Amino acid sequence: MTRLISKYFPDLTPGQQQQYAALDPLYREWNEKINVISRKDIDNLYEHHVLHSMAIAKLIHFRPGTRILDFGTGGGFPGIPLAILFPECQFTLIDGTGKKIRVAQEICQAIGLANCHPEHLRGEDEKGHYDFIVSRAVMPLPDLQKIVRKNIAKEQRNALPNGIICLKGGDLQAEIRPFRRIVQTADVSSFFSEEWFRQKFIIYLPI
Repeated sequence: MTRLISKYFPDLTPGQQQQYAALDPLYREWNEKINVISRKDIDNLYEHHVLHSMAIAKLIHFRPGTRILDFGTGGGFPGIPLAILFPECQFTLIDGTGKKIRVAQEICQAIGLANCHPEHLRGEDEKGHYDFIVSRAVMPLPDLQKIVRKNIAKEQRNALPNGIICLKGGDLQAEIRPFRRIVQTADVSSFFSEEWFRQKFIIYLPI
């Protein structure tokens, strides 16, 4: 299934290809111990979790040195797939569930992902400053924005202004209404042709 990744990201280095290929056996092994992905969904790891996470890279190509916080990462999504793709950027992954963070830590170590740092931490307690906050269906955007405003760095280094980038599904009108003048949305199915990506969206909110 790593062919699915190469289909949309054909310029991966051999090292990156090896890291993506290693995710399947590692997540299967850890999922037997700690349920971080639905057992029914583990066979769809690359489409539903890895490639879905990488959709953010179709919206923005993070420049070297960019600092990204993955808020509510669970077992490492979207942070781990993005950290493989952008080795010159720094990723901090946080989650309030310690056993899920342990999985992310072990997988980063197993594949030698030195630019990815999972930490057992609630968002309210995160003090660092980042160019972007990324998340995958963690909480409604207004609630997330209240928590992470304090973590957005003032210095700009990317084509897009610093802010929040979320992966979401379904009807988002009520969620984005408070930000309708500045929020941008992108349809993931415009990047990936697989049926599963219909009604999947990226929300970008500059802060």
